[in-house]
Amino acid sequence: MTAARGRRLALAAALLGWMFDGMEMGLFPLVGKDALRELLGGSPAQAELDLWYAVVLAAFLIGAATGGVVFGWLGDKVGRVRAMTASVLLYSLCSGLSAASATPLQLTALRFLGALGMGGEWALGVALVMELWPNTSRAALAGWIGAFGNLGYTVCGLIALGLTRVGATELAAALQSVGLAEGTADALTANRNWRLLMLAGAVPALLTLFIRLFVPESEKWEREKAAGRASYWSGVDLLAVLGGAAAAGGVVFLWARKDVPFAAQLGGSLLGVVLVTLGYLHPARGYLRRSGLAPAARRETLGRMLLAAGLSGVPLLATWSGVMWMYQWVGKLPFGDVPEARPIIQISSSLGAAAGCVAAALLGGLIGRRPAYAALCVASLATIVGFYQLNTEYGPTFVMTAGLMGFVTAGFYGWLPLYLPELFRTAVRATGQGFGFNFGRIIAAAGNLQMPALLAAFDDDYGRACAVVAGVYAVGLVLIMIAPETKGRPLPE
Repeated sequence: MTAARGRRLALAAALLGWMFDGMEMGLFPLVGKDALRELLGGSPAQAELDLWYAVVLAAFLIGAATGGVVFGWLGDKVGRVRAMTASVLLYSLCSGLSAASATPLQLTALRFLGALGMGGEWALGVALVMELWPNTSRAALAGWIGAFGNLGYTVCGLIALGLTRVGATELAAALQSVGLAEGTADALTANRNWRLLMLAGAVPALLTLFIRLFVPESEKWEREKAAGRASYWSGVDLLAVLGGAAAAGGVVFLWARKDVPFAAQLGGSLLGVVLVTLGYLHPARGYLRRSGLAPAARRETLGRMLLAAGLSGVPLLATWSGVMWMYQWVGKLPFGDVPEARPIIQISSSLGAAAGCVAAALLGGLIGRRPAYAALCVASLATIVGFYQLNTEYGPTFVMTAGLMGFVTAGFYGWLPLYLPELFRTAVRATGQGFGFNFGRIIAAAGNLQMPALLAAFDDDYGRACAVVAGVYAVGLVLIMIAPETKGRPLPE
């Protein structure tokens, strides 16, 4: 296989992987309301729906953060391709199994497990592609990385819209015609087809065969392995990651219980964040200590991991605690409680987001990483506030402004795959950017758990609550001031 053909196959596999990542992330915001209403039984109160919605999203985000560290470690230890194959298979199988959930707790557990693979695939794919392709291609590649992730949301929305327009009765009859029992067919198509959509999430498992047969390993990583540096990673260090994940789960438990005093929730959350940080950083700290790097180099790597977590956490918090709640909000607006509303706004938002990722990555390549990030923060703050304050009903204006909000706020997901690989040496790149990007999901999970309380404080006014969340972009403006500018520099070796 020629080097050029190998690069193209690796890029194709990674782009498909990120597209399926987008599908996985887009599933629950699309079907969560219907799934939880069925699993909770009866007519659950809106507050109970909101709480479980926040808990499932938080578990998913924590799983993605944990997977980013675990599979990043695996990618630096045994290779990008092997680890990526395992990550895709894990999130595909768990997504398909989610269709069989009988309780909200089962759904939460399966979303957590599936997110482990999804979070790992992002970091591994970015590391592989950026190491195989020339330095001059990085801005364009980063844009495509973000774009395909968001196109997965589009695919998910199109499938949901198509199934809705076919109708539950016709779908059930079609499933029976291919051999499914009547009860199974009815269960898959009940409550706006949420189980059928979850089952469709198992399709990416087919990608693993392609990855193993045709995708070449990163030559940069092969050189690190030949030099013996891959052997410095220790499996024992992952026990600390599991401890960090348990601490994150404890934070979710504190906020999910209504009988826990606020002071205990706040204090427990602060302690939990410290334990999560220490646990997730432990594998990198152990590697750096065993590798013999100078103390200054070790401190720089760990500092950049924390910086990357902050820079990622800002847009992730705004996305999952602001943008993603529009799917809940639209059902409360005039004309918005219709089956087609959520798929249509997901399609509009994700198409805008795909274009925004390409534009933001190219902007970062043109004017520099730091100015581009700052511009995205200012534009995103204005866009989210405008979207939630100016829309008063579901209609064409709502759909178009959802697309605009997607274009602006998702630009970060084209900027991050451009910038994060430029912060870390080859030996720690998958782990460093896996921690940096995905630890931001812990921040997003913690913020997402506050949404039910924030909504209650604003008398269930989604518009005001989500507009308040957008204030987090001010933190991003502070963080980018201390970040290094990497425009025009090669990837660190």
